Amino acid sequence: MIDEYPALSIAASFANSPSIFKGLGELRVKESDRIRSIVSGLNGLGVSVEERPDGYSVTGGEILPGAVNCRSDHRIAMAFAIAGLVVSGSICIKDTVNVRTSFPGFVELAASMGMQIKEQVGPHRG
Repeated sequence: MIDEYPALSIAASFANSPSIFKGLGELRVKESDRIRSIVSGLNGLGVSVEERPDGYSVTGGEILPGAVNCRSDHRIAMAFAIAGLVVSGSICIKDTVNVRTSFPGFVELAASMGMQIKEQVGPHRG
């Protein structure tokens, strides 16, 4: 289940009580430090999240428009794209270069389900 935590964390932001994720040290050594990426991404969008050495806790809150740097991690990018479905505004997801490698049809599939994803191609900026 290790790859599902980014998307599960988006869902947890809507819970009525805190969601505690622990024993996830492996997330620190995936394509990015996924714990740090999830925490900083959700915090940057207005959700209260506290980082811990082996996990994090999501208290929740309204997901607000903003920007997230997914640090070239395809799972983080796709999870925050899904979060864009509930935002009154938009989420700019930076450094998404690996999404097409891991899931070549993601943008087209998301568009077929009503997601409005606009890709901008430009120089890589970490």
